[in-house]
Amino acid sequence: MTAKPSPGDADWFRPASPDPDAPRAPVGPASDPAALPKGGGAVRPAARRRRRQPPAPARSVSRAGEHEGALERRRRRTTGGRRYETPPPDGPVVKIQSFTKIYDGFVAVKELDLEIDRGDIFGMIGPNGAGKTTTFRFLATLLQPTKGEAWIAGRSVRREVMDVRRLIGYMPDTFGVYDGMRVWEFLDFFALAYGIPRKKRVGLVGDVLALLDLEGKRDAPVTALSRGMKQRLCLAKTLVHDPPVLILDEPASGLDPRARLEIKELLRELQKMGKTILISSHILSELRDCCTKIAIMERGHLLASGPIEDIFARCGANLQVEIRVLSGEAEVEKLMSGDPRVSGFHRDADILRFEWTGKTEELADVHRDLVKRDVRVLWFREVERTLEEAFMTLTKGGGEVQ
Repeated sequence: MTAKPSPGDADWFRPASPDPDAPRAPVGPASDPAALPKGGGAVRPAARRRRRQPPAPARSVSRAGEHEGALERRRRRTTGGRRYETPPPDGPVVKIQSFTKIYDGFVAVKELDLEIDRGDIFGMIGPNGAGKTTTFRFLATLLQPTKGEAWIAGRSVRREVMDVRRLIGYMPDTFGVYDGMRVWEFLDFFALAYGIPRKKRVGLVGDVLALLDLEGKRDAPVTALSRGMKQRLCLAKTLVHDPPVLILDEPASGLDPRARLEIKELLRELQKMGKTILISSHILSELRDCCTKIAIMERGHLLASGPIEDIFARCGANLQVEIRVLSGEAEVEKLMSGDPRVSGFHRDADILRFEWTGKTEELADVHRDLVKRDVRVLWFREVERTLEEAFMTLTKGGGEVQ
């Protein structure tokens, strides 16, 4: 009868191997008695060396062609899960979609949608706290929105930050200058920051100084400039890399009347150079003469936007007419009171004012009738409507649209 082998015998221990081709432990006693464990026991097999696998080929992924899953996750993080459509290249040069910014529960801007066409001088008007600066800082890539997206010349403000910064010139409402610099050095510093080569910077700085009428201050210390001159210098810094889009936040703030007029003329000149200009002001009369389109904001809400005449039409504002006569006031009052197209008629000495609800060309017939009645008319003119009137018509004081 054969005795059952004990667990101490070497040929009893056969470790299982998941790999059939892997070497098995030797069968039988070890050839080297010194290798046997003391007190008997099985001989442990030599540890297998793991075969080194060749590295997996690196996935060639460009930034534009990123893996769809990762790209979708990143999109959801940056846009709150909402998909925004990139505007076409021939579309508006500036497009804002659903922009919202909330600070600790305070809504600074809510669901702002806006489009600005190429070559526009677009005015953002409204009182302090309306959300103008918040919107401008978002477009300048200096502020992350709570929600929404924007594009400058087809480039995403949120995802293509460096490209957007090359396309815009941003002039903040408050700015500082560096001590110890002269005017030309200040401009040269910013030109260098935009990567403009030294050979080009010399001529470029001179051109910008000439455009802003700062040639006489070329070597002056920047700290010695007046407020108006510092405004000009900041605008020159904004133009130094020749951006197609300008974002100017209160550029005429604190300037004297002459400097304000010069800023308006400069804006028109920049428009002729092909610039698209977005400008803000809480002084509504400043933008009446130079803007092609406007947007009215109050308490973070967009109340109206478009050409100025369309804004007046939306307000339902009638034509305001003023007549001054040398004689025949009673005849004028009699004629006006019987005309259904006249409303709000009132008289102040020899000046008569009323609202005209008829067609503009029909006013010529009114003038003719006055002359037939021997009324000596000194002037017969339209009273220019103001943006202040449009703003008060559109609002109820709480950011609501009538």
